[in-house]
Amino acid sequence: MPSLNDIRSTFLGYFEKNGHRVVDSSPLVPRNDPTLMFANSGMVQFKNLFTGVETRDYNRATSAQKCVRAGGKHNDLDNVGYTARHHTFFEMLGNFSFGNYFKTEAIPYAWELLTKEFGIPKEKLLVTVYHTDDEAADIWKKVAGLSDDRIIRIPTSDNFWQMGPTGPCGPCTEIFFDHGDHIWGGPPGSPDEDGDRFIEIWNIVFMQNEQFEDGSMRALDMQSIDTGMGLERIGALLQGKHDNYDTDLMRSLIEASAHATSADPDGPGKVHHRVIADHLRSTSFLIADGVMPSNEGRGYVLRRIMRRAMRHAHILGAQDPLMHRLVPSLVHQMGAAYPELNRAQALIEETLRSEETRFRQTLDRGLRLLDDELGKLPEGANLPGEAAFKLYDTYGFPLDLTQDALREKGRAVDTEGFDSAMAEQKAKARAAWSGSGETKDAAIWFELAEEHGATEFLGYETEEAEGQVLALVADGAAVTEAAEGASIAIVVNQSPFYAESGGQVGDTGLIKTETGAARVTDTKKVAGVFLHQAEVTMGTIAPGQGAQLSVDHDRRGAIRANHSATHLLHEALRRALGDHVAQRGSLNAPDRLRFDFSHNHAVTPDEMSRIEAEVNEYVRQNSPVVTRIMTPDDARAIGAQALFGEKYGDEVRVVSMGAQDGSGKGTDGRTYSLELCGGTHVARTGDIGAFALLSDSASSAGVRRIEALTGQAAMDHLRDADRQLGEIAGILKAQAGEVVNRVKALSDERKALANEVAQLKRQLAMGAGGASEAEEIAGVKFIGRTVEGVGGKELGGLVDDMKSQLGSGAVLVLAEADGKATVAAGVTADLTDRISAVALVQAATAALGGKGGGGRPDRAQGGAPSLAAAETAFQDARKLIEDSK
Repeated sequence: MPSLNDIRSTFLGYFEKNGHRVVDSSPLVPRNDPTLMFANSGMVQFKNLFTGVETRDYNRATSAQKCVRAGGKHNDLDNVGYTARHHTFFEMLGNFSFGNYFKTEAIPYAWELLTKEFGIPKEKLLVTVYHTDDEAADIWKKVAGLSDDRIIRIPTSDNFWQMGPTGPCGPCTEIFFDHGDHIWGGPPGSPDEDGDRFIEIWNIVFMQNEQFEDGSMRALDMQSIDTGMGLERIGALLQGKHDNYDTDLMRSLIEASAHATSADPDGPGKVHHRVIADHLRSTSFLIADGVMPSNEGRGYVLRRIMRRAMRHAHILGAQDPLMHRLVPSLVHQMGAAYPELNRAQALIEETLRSEETRFRQTLDRGLRLLDDELGKLPEGANLPGEAAFKLYDTYGFPLDLTQDALREKGRAVDTEGFDSAMAEQKAKARAAWSGSGETKDAAIWFELAEEHGATEFLGYETEEAEGQVLALVADGAAVTEAAEGASIAIVVNQSPFYAESGGQVGDTGLIKTETGAARVTDTKKVAGVFLHQAEVTMGTIAPGQGAQLSVDHDRRGAIRANHSATHLLHEALRRALGDHVAQRGSLNAPDRLRFDFSHNHAVTPDEMSRIEAEVNEYVRQNSPVVTRIMTPDDARAIGAQALFGEKYGDEVRVVSMGAQDGSGKGTDGRTYSLELCGGTHVARTGDIGAFALLSDSASSAGVRRIEALTGQAAMDHLRDADRQLGEIAGILKAQAGEVVNRVKALSDERKALANEVAQLKRQLAMGAGGASEAEEIAGVKFIGRTVEGVGGKELGGLVDDMKSQLGSGAVLVLAEADGKATVAAGVTADLTDRISAVALVQAATAALGGKGGGGRPDRAQGGAPSLAAAETAFQDARKLIEDSK
């Protein structure tokens, strides 16, 4: 009996030997179709090849595509576990031709694979075709020898595929397996077609037409093939099962659940095990592809699936978190085909454990409250919407869980009443928010958030994606179109652009639609809505259009390097300076990083050198940068550092980097840096390239600021510093290693010469007169002199020398050097009670047209515009001394 892994390999191998490129599954979050919440078929990743927008180096392909249907129009969630073939996660096997082959090759490929490679009896198969597709019907007769009664013509859209209301489209042909007349059901197109006797196992789309808005069609220039076969369905068939959950892969997961809960896999808890097995796959693959539980968009759907599985584990009697303990079983079964499960296993386990730990508290409380509410109602009555909303709003018990719990009791919820209560709450919240003093145009963002929900950020996983333009805003108001030259804010449903927060600047890049293009100059976020600040550079852009969003790759890469280096820097500072170091602000820009931290004095050159060396050590280590989702409390409990200015919700991203020898402070004593952070980061520390500290300065009281460079900017800085060192060495005629000592010697020599020059200037200024030139005023010896070429720094020594010669008296010196005029005065200690040097300076500066001056009673100094009125200054000083008697 072939396993599902064998069947997958056989399918891919068959088409590979028939000239098809085996293409890896695309992520579950579509990058090229903003209308889809999750990839739900194999053709999603090839959409742009079918439309001709994109070309690749192959024109036929085969893949095993992971798919999720649990949101939007493709929502099978409520049926999962209760039916034989409903899943939230499934694998779609497919082969594709992009203008290479068509019906005459596609039909034989399918028939040969099913009947020869898989050995399915021909008499058990029948097919459908679109009622006007005579060509396909004739090929089936020729290739398979099917009679007319086994080629069923279907006139409905079930056998005519369309990508949308316009665009590529074409007829389908489907292959059905007949399980026998002992199972109820009729062939496709019959009144009993919903039975389980005839099961569709393969669908081939002949993409041959293009449909226009007026309903007309024309033949496509490039006719293509899109096929799909569900692995779970064909697996059940080839393993002789009628239930997908009885296949080897699903059975192994069911038995893992049974073992963990000590509950019979086929007993009363059978449905619960099936739900857990299915939801384990979808949640694990979603997390591996970057989706994290949240209250919005894809994250909300993930949380809904997770919590549904966790509730079924609770019903089975699991006392502790269960889901994370089943992940190794899933990785064992599917890790070889999907390596992303191996890479993300730790993240998956941590996310599931954290979510289930918190959810169990909500679940226990919610179920008790639900029973209380039901106890107030007549037997069998539905739960009022107001009561369901109270459970949701006040106690955090989601509506879908309330519905799931009531389903087992044969009851339902008044959803209209729930929606009414939700609308009323939103109206109250909006009214309160509008009066909160926000900016005048902020109301528009609240309205957009309420209408469309928060923008979904795709930028952790990709720098390019498709989105749908939801709104254009100019000058605080929505506009219906923006033409070339317009400055606008573009709002889309999903975006790879990072919106400024946590010290990381917003992304820039391009947004293109079918009618125009815009250059994004910044990205910000208000009320969960991403605002792509942009200038329209070509054509026009309008709401409702699909858009191709491309982040400036080089700029994002530089920002990532600086952000990751900031984390390493933070830890290096803590280790070098002490545990008191904490972030007080940061900037992660493409050209530099800036980090403010608590510290009371300057970082010494030796400390700077050690910090820089330590960061570069972990850059060279090239260890992986790992992100996990945790509760804030759990994150802090393992030592994660919270970053200044961040607001944390129920879940936080914990970023760890660097491995050490066991002496560190990480989660297990080996992680170097562990921080809460919502920004984007490098994949490995080596991607930072290099790290260079530029400066340390005071930012505010008790806060220091370090600036640094990474990557090419750091290398350019170091190269420039090396060049300058070489030039200096050349000027000094010394080797590079001798420059420091040579410069120190020159500096000492310069200081000695400067002191000698100052001494000579003082001697020259003293002249030959000395004390003999002093005049006596009211019994006080006074020297008033004008000197040239003596600077302010040298005047103090000159004044002191003149005071010494006087023995007792006062001195006023007016000096001029380098275009600056300076006034200095001195009074011997025995006269300071009578005359103040400060008063002498102030009197002289006033006469010279200056202001102020200060110092001590025995020596003071001030400045003046010029010495043009020097004689007046001396006269005013003499008068001051005269008046002091």
